[in-house]
Amino acid sequence: MANIASAESAKARPMTGEERKVIFASSLGTVFEWYDFYLYGALATYIGATYFTQYPEATRNIFTLLAFAAGFLVRPFGALVFGRLGDLVGRKYTFLVTILIMGFSTFLVGILPGAATIGIAAPIILIVLRLLQGLALGGEYGGAATYVAEHAPNGRRGYFTSWIQTTATLGLFLSLIVIIGVQQILGTTAFAAWGWRIPFLVSILLLGVSVWIRLKMNESPAFQKMKAEGKGSKAPLTEAFGTWKNAKIAIIALLGATMGQAVVWYGGQFYSLFFLQNVLKVDLQSANIMVAIALILATPFFVVFGSLSDKIGRKPIIMAGLLIAAITYQPLFKAMTYMANPALYEAQASIRATVTADPADCKFQFNPTGTSKFTSSCDVATAFLTKNSVPYDVVPGPAGQPATVKISDATITSFDVIAAGDKAKGMTAAFEKSTNIALHDAGYPLNRGAAKVPDSKLDAFIAANPELNLNAETIRAGEKETMPADKLVAGKLLTAEEANGVTEMAVYTVAGGGTFAMVADPARVNWIGTIAVLFVLVLYVTMVYGPIAALLVELFPTRIRYTGMSLPYHIGNGWFGGLLPATAFAMSAAAGDIYYGLWYPIVFAGITLVIGLLFLPETKNRDIHAD
Repeated sequence: MANIASAESAKARPMTGEERKVIFASSLGTVFEWYDFYLYGALATYIGATYFTQYPEATRNIFTLLAFAAGFLVRPFGALVFGRLGDLVGRKYTFLVTILIMGFSTFLVGILPGAATIGIAAPIILIVLRLLQGLALGGEYGGAATYVAEHAPNGRRGYFTSWIQTTATLGLFLSLIVIIGVQQILGTTAFAAWGWRIPFLVSILLLGVSVWIRLKMNESPAFQKMKAEGKGSKAPLTEAFGTWKNAKIAIIALLGATMGQAVVWYGGQFYSLFFLQNVLKVDLQSANIMVAIALILATPFFVVFGSLSDKIGRKPIIMAGLLIAAITYQPLFKAMTYMANPALYEAQASIRATVTADPADCKFQFNPTGTSKFTSSCDVATAFLTKNSVPYDVVPGPAGQPATVKISDATITSFDVIAAGDKAKGMTAAFEKSTNIALHDAGYPLNRGAAKVPDSKLDAFIAANPELNLNAETIRAGEKETMPADKLVAGKLLTAEEANGVTEMAVYTVAGGGTFAMVADPARVNWIGTIAVLFVLVLYVTMVYGPIAALLVELFPTRIRYTGMSLPYHIGNGWFGGLLPATAFAMSAAAGDIYYGLWYPIVFAGITLVIGLLFLPETKNRDIHAD
């Protein structure tokens, strides 16, 4: 009864100035950490061009693998390292250390010279910095959530910790806004050359503000009380995971809460952005703006659901979010297609491709690091169709025969990359061109850009593109640009051998003769409808994520709380959530259906729903200061 009365009193009184400072300082620092972490993914194209492209493919693959590992797989190790430190020496100083590591690592990326300047040292240093980021993030969240929760009065922990839950979304939003703003100011050319470094450099200012605020904060009262009573753990890792009593709690927290929360979180905030850009072909800037608006509209609901969890419980809200997401993901993503790229939606409804292939040639194309190669004729065909958002059926074909792709009345023969040898590049171009022409003729929203053709290659170009009905005399009599030999080579219009002995040459621009690209027609994109779908997806995120910090804190005793809550959180979000895009693509490629990959978050949300309903306890009335 005393605990209940205390909780009611806490709900009635206004928040103190010290409590506001705790929430503001913890949340602000964590926003900055997520901002730093997201920059790498958002600017990966520019980073790769600066640090990796100068090296052989095998070397690039190693660096890509390490960058992936740093981004997701090392986060649980950061949870172990800093969780242990936080339970031994205190919450305040531990997550002060994590933000210093994150901030300086991010700033150093902004000033790190490229591989063209310092050679192999550049990508090696970059990976080290990325590893440090992953480790720091692994320690930051648990420290911030624990610190805020241990300052919160009983009965208001859901509300207090929900502010921490806004930080990942706000960090993503801040990174998108800074990137969009710098691109607008500098232009795409300057941004690609050096402007991409500015968002990394800005982090030093954010770091200074956050450190200054955190230095003024006090240690959490629960940790101080535990230390004063001599009840601290001397071996947090062993106590948290080496005894079944506590290890069982961690397993339930992972399988009955964070695993499902992670896939809904990544599905709503990250996969939706990936889907807009890579599947629906909405241009990068428009997709970023749409997601940013949805984030602005939905972010207050983290606090709404966190506060609501103080009244009706953490478990009902999280389980309801998992259930609704699992039921509605398929129709919501189909609605997103209808709103964002109606021409693609219409084409998919009427035209399916048929891939006829030897079943032994068709692999499951799971490629989380981007380093695996799928070279069979079946994989070449299905990967290309999947990347272009074309639904298809795979039917068994004769053993040993190359796969074929049938689109309406056109049939295109695929090829095996290994067997093609030196001819693979030319065969790839021919296969993709023929397939794109068939898709375009069938009604898919493909645009064909202009081609720059030097005079010496014009006749061959015309012969290779009979569908364009070009006339060499007409083209030569029209407008042309005269380019010196060095620019012809630099622009890859001629090889060095082809340019040998040439001082300059006429270059013609052939409209509609370049490469194909699946696009979302800007004039037909329904911005309001797309943002509405994105808002609903992020709303699900707020349901499952808003109350979960309070739940995790309340599951574990003070002496091992930092360690205990951090590991299941980062395994769930770093591994199960982080693997969502790669797994969804592989599943979609296997099924020939752009929506089939959604079964990944649906199934894991469903598993967590069942385990959570059966084994996850309700924690809202626990007094975490009493253990």
